[in-house]
Amino acid sequence: MTVAISLDLRSAAFSDGFPIPKEYTGDGSNSSPPLTWGDPPDGTKGFALLLDDPDAPRGTFTHWILFNLPADVRDLPPAVPQTPTLANGARQGTNSGGRIGYMGPSPPPGPAHRYFFKLYALDSMLGLEAGADKEQFLNAIKDHKLAEGRLIGVYGREKT
Repeated sequence: MTVAISLDLRSAAFSDGFPIPKEYTGDGSNSSPPLTWGDPPDGTKGFALLLDDPDAPRGTFTHWILFNLPADVRDLPPAVPQTPTLANGARQGTNSGGRIGYMGPSPPPGPAHRYFFKLYALDSMLGLEAGADKEQFLNAIKDHKLAEGRLIGVYGREKT
């Protein structure tokens, strides 16, 4: 399925292409940043979110998988609880660190890494259980994307 419509994904904490504030990283409180987005296309039944670091030394590192956000939701507050299921029924997957929920950036010292927040408007809720991994998530959304949005943050640590 080709996705032609884009969602305007933003954060009050940082702008696209700019640094993610320390509080939202592994060096800070390790809490998720606030995110907002615009109205999705007609037929949207839910949203899903993926956060990846393609610059990780051992290949892409997944920091967050969130799915089955209700279609009427237009934002995520800061510090989304790291629980399998949220109060609104959304479910969280397992990140590359083997934990449920958000895992803040904590790259090795050196050049800054890019962190891709990808939001998908879907034509159905996903039949995945909480704790699903990235492969299960990507297989579940592949034929259901109506629109997507992207926000890139960067974060790095100085070499000592």
